[in-house]
Amino acid sequence: MRKLINAPADVVPDALRGLAAAHPSLRVDAASGTVVRADAPRARKVGLVSGGGSGHEPLHVGFVGHGMLDAACPGEVFTSPVPDQIIAATMAVNGGAGVLHVVKNYTGDVLNFRMAAELAEDEDIEVAAVVVDDDVAVEDSTYTAGRRGTGATLFVEKIAGALAEEGADLAAVAAVAREVNERSRSFGVALSPCTVPAAGAPTFELAEDEMELGIGIHGEPGRERVKAGTAAEIVDAALSAIDADLPVSGTELLVLVNGMGGTPLIEQYVAYAAAAEWLAAHGATVVRPLVGPFVTSLEMAGCMISVCRLTPELTRLWDAPVQTPALRWGR
Repeated sequence: MRKLINAPADVVPDALRGLAAAHPSLRVDAASGTVVRADAPRARKVGLVSGGGSGHEPLHVGFVGHGMLDAACPGEVFTSPVPDQIIAATMAVNGGAGVLHVVKNYTGDVLNFRMAAELAEDEDIEVAAVVVDDDVAVEDSTYTAGRRGTGATLFVEKIAGALAEEGADLAAVAAVAREVNERSRSFGVALSPCTVPAAGAPTFELAEDEMELGIGIHGEPGRERVKAGTAAEIVDAALSAIDADLPVSGTELLVLVNGMGGTPLIEQYVAYAAAAEWLAAHGATVVRPLVGPFVTSLEMAGCMISVCRLTPELTRLWDAPVQTPALRWGR
């Protein structure tokens, strides 16, 4: 195992120390395991809290800031944050207008966020939760009942965060978050496994000439293992699966070509070129593209494609100013 770490047990706290040093716009509390906007809580503003296992950076800690999340709870690598972390983050961002929990659909995340919401109620904090389940690859997996939450989490956090920044109430922010989830789909492909530092060995085995179609962001099995193909073949497999579940013809789309952590950006652009051609040929219009490693799986090679069928209002909220460590424009 060759990794730029000090010790496997110290990866998350060491990374949080680095995050704090690099981004003074954030309050990083290693004791509570939270990352919070420096200006939180904001009076009469709905707070947005998300979180999950570390190893998917910049999700979620890289999306804390103006126009997006108010706080994130990073668990251990590929391990859900605990309720104590989540309630600490919830209390830290409560400005009196309630708090929205954005939860990826993994069993541990769902249960722990639910427990934290119950604790918040005891503190007279109103909490709404939106569960993201955009992955069309498999219905159930190692970590989930139902579809997994993957790339569309970024869409939900950005668009709901923009509406919250404008002063909308909790019901409206939760409603737009659910709308984005319903209008979004994702599909991932792995070209290599990844290695969790504490385990010291790859999460699964993949032959040199194989790829896994429909991989999960923790290395969960996908739909099938096939011979490795070209970028165009990979994109066709991903978008065909998405289109079968949520037809794209005649729609305006937000499209994310997401590197899984070990794929160079040049290859991600090769994949985006194939995606843009595929979508144009199938009657879709890409109005907002995004390319880069935003929802990763440590050093896994491969890509995930996520799409959201936009409306004029969702496009406006996507375009709204955002300033976080990993996503920023308009400010």
